[in-house]
Amino acid sequence: MPTWTALTTLAGKADAEALGAAMENLIPEPTGIGVFEVEDDSGLWEVGGYFTENPDTAGLALLSTLHGAKDFTVSELPEVDWVAHVKRELAPVEAGRFFVYGTHDADQLPKDKIGLLIDAAMAFGTGHHGTTLGCLRALDRLAQNGFVGRNVADIGCGTAVLAMAAARIWPNPVIASDIDQVAVDVARANVAANHLEERVHCVEAAGFDAPDLRQAAPFDLVFANILKGPLIGLAPDMGDSVSPQGFAILSGILNPQADEVIAVYRQNGFNLVNRDEIVDWTTLTLQRAP
Repeated sequence: MPTWTALTTLAGKADAEALGAAMENLIPEPTGIGVFEVEDDSGLWEVGGYFTENPDTAGLALLSTLHGAKDFTVSELPEVDWVAHVKRELAPVEAGRFFVYGTHDADQLPKDKIGLLIDAAMAFGTGHHGTTLGCLRALDRLAQNGFVGRNVADIGCGTAVLAMAAARIWPNPVIASDIDQVAVDVARANVAANHLEERVHCVEAAGFDAPDLRQAAPFDLVFANILKGPLIGLAPDMGDSVSPQGFAILSGILNPQADEVIAVYRQNGFNLVNRDEIVDWTTLTLQRAP
């Protein structure tokens, strides 16, 4: 079935949300609407609609004018078997001792690597993105330097690849959380596929706000691969939830944003240990002061 997208940008969250709400009245109506902040410090928001029928371009033009947005760009998407596409395009990823792969590449797992199986249909968080890859490399570096995680949390876990990586190299249970229940379900499916149900516990939570997380704190290692804004908002809770001399591995940070994140975490008791850039993205390894 053909699919169309209609995308525009405008300044301001409230205006973007109002435009998104107005798009619900279009005929034919969109099957989905998304409103997202553009992560480039421009202050712009992207509003997009997905359609199974050719959208009303005149109606879209009127909405963009009324809401002060740029003209919508309407595109017809080709019919693609996305799972098959992912299987073809996403080659296995090596990150230090870790090897992230799909079921279609199970025969490629090297004997000297730690395998992390992520189903092709759950491609976000496979390690191909610079943020996930950076976190896996940071974890590998800590382990190479002799650190042993005895109480580890993965905040905003997505596919739970980072939680599973920690559970593969250390014997202690790991807690993984995400604000989105769908992501938690994906995480649990991946944990089961890797036979780590007894080692990785997945919960729905915003930040550290869940009984399981509060009871398990303080942690000696916390992953948070999210975005700059949520990371900055999380800094005080991170300071309260990481034990003295414990570590935080942070990513989802565009390179120009890293200094601001470092400064905020320094105010909350963390010192910079490593700063790694992979293309546009920075991963920070921070250690809480004694």
